[in-house]
Order: sequence, then structure tokens, then C-alpha cells
Amino acid sequence: MHILISGGTGFIGTELRSHFLQQGHFITVITRSPEKYVSETAENQAFIDWEANLPDAMDQADVVINLVGESIFGKPWTDQVKQRLYSSRVDNTRQLVEAVEKAESRPELFISASGVNYYGDRGEEPLDETEPPGDGFLSELCVDWEKAAEPVEGLGVRLAIFRNGVVLEKGGGAFQYLLPIFKFGLGGPLGDGTQYFPWIHMLDMTRAVEFVIENERVQGPLNLVAPQPVTMKELTGKLGEILHRPTFFRVPEFALRLVLGEAADPLLESVRAQPSALQKEGFEFRFNVLKEALSDII
Repeated sequence: MHILISGGTGFIGTELRSHFLQQGHFITVITRSPEKYVSETAENQAFIDWEANLPDAMDQADVVINLVGESIFGKPWTDQVKQRLYSSRVDNTRQLVEAVEKAESRPELFISASGVNYYGDRGEEPLDETEPPGDGFLSELCVDWEKAAEPVEGLGVRLAIFRNGVVLEKGGGAFQYLLPIFKFGLGGPLGDGTQYFPWIHMLDMTRAVEFVIENERVQGPLNLVAPQPVTMKELTGKLGEILHRPTFFRVPEFALRLVLGEAADPLLESVRAQPSALQKEGFEFRFNVLKEALSDII
């Protein structure tokens, strides 16, 4: 296949790109700095920028995987940062959809990222894909992000929306901020620890993408989270257990709010999302249990 990936140089995109290159597929990556990747030696990949002729790129693509978006972690959400978070997701997704519309030969499948933050802070309520969106900046961002992708369905392209949980793997995502703290023995629950923490192992993320590509009946919103949800307290306890480190340094909500403000929401909101749609279609997770997932990557 020819797979077009936006955000293909990021945390998840890099893993997907490596996986599909090894399988012999041709990968085109849309990036703001294609010149950074001139040393890449794989013959079956190319890098283009956002100013390239995207409809021509769409003509060649069988599948589009849209992962574009600035990271929500690691910085307070000033008005300027919020605008970048929004534009990097919504505006760029609209640009891809416009390219699909203008293409002479359209892709068969458009996979577009979103997040389980779509549901907002919902406590202990189990959340499948039929639940309505919540409130707050992240929920509204996810709603607009998904709406930006929806017009491809009217163009005859199958659309799958990935509402991602926190992806667990070395070297990226939220985990890169948590792990060093725990290794120094300073880890502990964030907030009161009762909030549900939606997670998925990177291997299952990659397998889910492949599953959706191979199964033409799969479409619509899909919660990409492991089927056994855990609370923040359970997460930090298992992490400390595996690293043989204490986990009693609880970080109170007011301290997180003091440092991060509204950007603490992804760490404090409780989202008990369930992968109901994927499991209904027959997808089987390799990592169902948090301890096994953590042991695999640490």
C-alpha cells in the first residue's frame, strides 16, 4: 500500500512509520521540516512539507493516517498555546480533507486522531463510543477535530476516528515526564488518585491501525484504550512496584494547577473509556493488564 501520514515524525507516527516500512509499504510523511530527514535511507519513503501539492499526494495514497497535532503536555496553556493546539489539529485536518476533495483518485481510508478527552471529566462512568462529549477546552478541541475530518465520508472515503488514550512506550508521550520522577523515588499519585487513567500500549496502538486498515467494515469513532481501566493511584502503584521505588509523594491538585493551570486537566480528569467498538469488531488486545504493559517497556 501507499500510506500518507501527517504527524509521521512524532511519537506515535515514528512507530507506525517504522512498522509499515518494515512490511514493505510505501510511506509519504507530511512534515513542516522535510529537510531534517534527508539522511533517512529507506527507499520506500518520502518526506514532503505542508506547502507541497497535497492533492497529488492523495492521488497516490491508499490510506491516510492523520496524527498531526502539537503535544498537549509539558507547558501551561496560554491563549497562544491554545491557539497552536487548535490550529495544529483542526486547521491541518481541514487542509488534508480539502486535498482529498481535490484529488483525482481518492484514498480508500482516512484515519484521523482524536482523544478520549472528548468525553471530559466523567468520574467512574464507563464510556463507550456512543457517549456525548463533555465540557472544557480539550473536549471542545476534540469535537472540532473530529468534525474537521467528517466531510471525507461525503467524498466516499471510509473514516475511522481514533480517540486515543495515553500511549505507553519508551521515549515519548506523557510517560517521558513521569518515568524520571519515579526513578528518583519521588513518584506518587497526581491529584487524589481516584481519577481513571485511560492507557494503551504502543504495540496495541500499532495493531489497531493495522486492524482498521485490513477490515473494511470498521469505521466511525473508536476508543483506543486498554480494556482494563485503572485509576491514577493504581498506575503509580504498579509503576513503583516495577521500579522498586516508593510512591508516597502525592502531588496535590492545587500544586499541579499552580504550575500548569488548565494544562493539568489531562492528568486530573477521570475518563473511564472502554474500547467497545474495537472489541465488538473482534480486535484482541495484546496488553490487557497494566503491569504487563509497564513491565514490557521499562
